[in-house]
Parts: sequence; C-alpha cells; structure tokens
Amino acid sequence: MTPIEATQGWLERAVIGLNLCPFAKAVHSKGRIRWVESTAETPEALLGELLQELQALATADPDEIETTLLVHPRVLADFRDFNDFLALADLALVELGLEGTLQIASFHPDYRFAGTRASDISNATNRSPHPTLHLLRESSIERAVATYPDAEAIFGRNVETLRSLGHAGWRRLMAGLYRQDE
Repeated sequence: MTPIEATQGWLERAVIGLNLCPFAKAVHSKGRIRWVESTAETPEALLGELLQELQALATADPDEIETTLLVHPRVLADFRDFNDFLALADLALVELGLEGTLQIASFHPDYRFAGTRASDISNATNRSPHPTLHLLRESSIERAVATYPDAEAIFGRNVETLRSLGHAGWRRLMAGLYRQDE
C-alpha cells in the first residue's frame, strides 16, 4: 500500500468514518482534495515542496482543489522533529503573504497533544499513517464552521468517540494502513 493509499484509507475510515471532521466528507466526495506524496528526505527539501504546494493551493480554483494533503513518509518521522518543523511551516505562510488565507493542520503517526501522555487515545484524532501537512483555505473553514452547529464541541466529541472505541478498537479500525514496522 502506498503512503497516499494508506492516508486515504485513514481519511475514509477514521476522519470520515468516525466523523472526526464533519467537514471532510463533502470535500472528499466532491474530489476536491489534492493528494501529494513528498519525495523529500530532508526538512529543507520538504520546506521547498511545502512552499510550492501553498502557492499552488492559493492560486487554484476552490471548485477544483479546496485542500491539499502533503504526505511526507521519508522525513520527520520523529514527532518532536515534526512538531519543530511546524514553526517553519507557519513562517512559510507569512513569507508568502498567505497568513489569513491558508492554514496548516498537522497529522503524524505519533501525534501527541500538549499535556497528554503518549498513550492517551485522544491523540489518535491527529494520528495518520504517515506524517502529513494539511493545507486548508481559511474561507473554506469559515464557511464550514458557519454551517455547523456547535463547532467548538467537535474536539470534545472526538475524544469521547475515541475513548469509547479504545486502543484495541482503533487498531482494528486502522488495520493494514500503517507502516509495516509498527
């Protein structure tokens, strides 16, 4: 299974299947997600690809490409390194003049929210098969949130969903999507 296929499976099974992001289904079903597998093997090369993808999304027709998932399986496997890279990613938005137009969400196999234990199942809301940068249009987020009642409650509901599912349920749901060495 390719990194893109694994990430698509995660999106379908977890993000859409568990309704972790109630906005993902429409974008996915309309085919408005740009899927990019990075060839980068260094953070510097990934930053170059990220800059290209940010510019591409900013200039694309939203009816064609509403969001981009930049999957980078060969770099930033360590979550701390990945987390540190996010500061550079945010700086890239500023340097390109895209702050307030685009934003970057982050997903990683070892994702860990601040203040949680690594084993806390709530971290699974952001655990993807491979490190992934999700490039989003702010206007899309604003539209989606405006039409969704009580959007602030999504994260809490997700934590409840994952706690009900438990670690064993999460593993069953994700079976076959993760790297073979896990």
